[in-house]
Amino acid sequence: MRASASNAQDLGMPAIYLHLLAELLHTIGVDERDLLLRVGLDPLRLNSTDLRVSQSQASEFVTRAIIESGEPGLGIMLARELKMPLHGALGTAVMSSRTLEEALELMTRYLTLRAPHLHVTKRRGGSNAWYTVACDMDLGPLQGFIMDAMLFGCIFMGAQLTGAIVEGSRVLRRGPEPAYFHRFRQLMPVPVEYGATEDALVIPVSQLDLPIRFSDEQLAATSRSQCEEALRQLTEDAGFACRVRRVIETSHPFPPKLARVAATLFVSERTLKRRLQEEEASFQALVDRVRLERAGELLTNTGMNLSQIADALGYADAANFTRAFKRWTGTSPSQYRNHTRRPQGIAAKSMLTATV
Repeated sequence: MRASASNAQDLGMPAIYLHLLAELLHTIGVDERDLLLRVGLDPLRLNSTDLRVSQSQASEFVTRAIIESGEPGLGIMLARELKMPLHGALGTAVMSSRTLEEALELMTRYLTLRAPHLHVTKRRGGSNAWYTVACDMDLGPLQGFIMDAMLFGCIFMGAQLTGAIVEGSRVLRRGPEPAYFHRFRQLMPVPVEYGATEDALVIPVSQLDLPIRFSDEQLAATSRSQCEEALRQLTEDAGFACRVRRVIETSHPFPPKLARVAATLFVSERTLKRRLQEEEASFQALVDRVRLERAGELLTNTGMNLSQIADALGYADAANFTRAFKRWTGTSPSQYRNHTRRPQGIAAKSMLTATV
């Protein structure tokens, strides 16, 4: 029995996918910025392969995107735009693999990093290999979107990896063919069969030895280690405090009110506070930690003055921001900025590891 989205572990969705979807909405005439803001997401924070968006916000954004665009095939449209570098360390590991089979094995092992709640199982039968994709929970409207993006995305990305569509491959989909699919069928480079008993990629065993164009043994080893570490970290960060932090990190306006975060996570304010206390955390401490990290990024990577940074971080003025930053790090924002622009910048950046 599959869990529901309300009581299953929320590992979040990579923000970069929502950024890419927002760009797609713009091309078909939808005001993507307005839509993101209504969901409470900061458009400027989504262009990242590292940040993750809470499952509830991702689901709300996708659902609204489908309704307001009138396009139920957005998952297929997204699949055609997916490029390997968008998938972070997993994308790098896959690109640097030796063969298609090796790339698919990496996808099978580390898929949780990019598509939580989906898992892949492999089996061989006769001359074909089946890579079956299943979901361990009910994602509601998000599920069809994710399955479209995942399965069809693999076909397009396989061509990126090998230089051509993998000959003899096909896609199996459960259930009847959706009404919208006929508009996309001619764009599919491989057969798509609905009415199957599983969602799967079927690939001839003879094609699994196809070489990857970007193979790099040293890069492969490094990126796989990064995937292992990322998977470990994601598993460890499955607590409630991490869920709260994800909402804070991508929220607009910033900083978000406690009531807004509680509503996003479908809990009461009292429950949110209690669950954070159980993990020896507090809402304000999480907000301050995100503020400190954002402050470091803005001071290091932009030419924004202190008043602009203070406004971006939700402070009334530069003086309040300066006092808070000095309390956190022991130095002023201006001193921190000067240090990060000199050779000793590494030492200055270590200030951000101070406990808020």
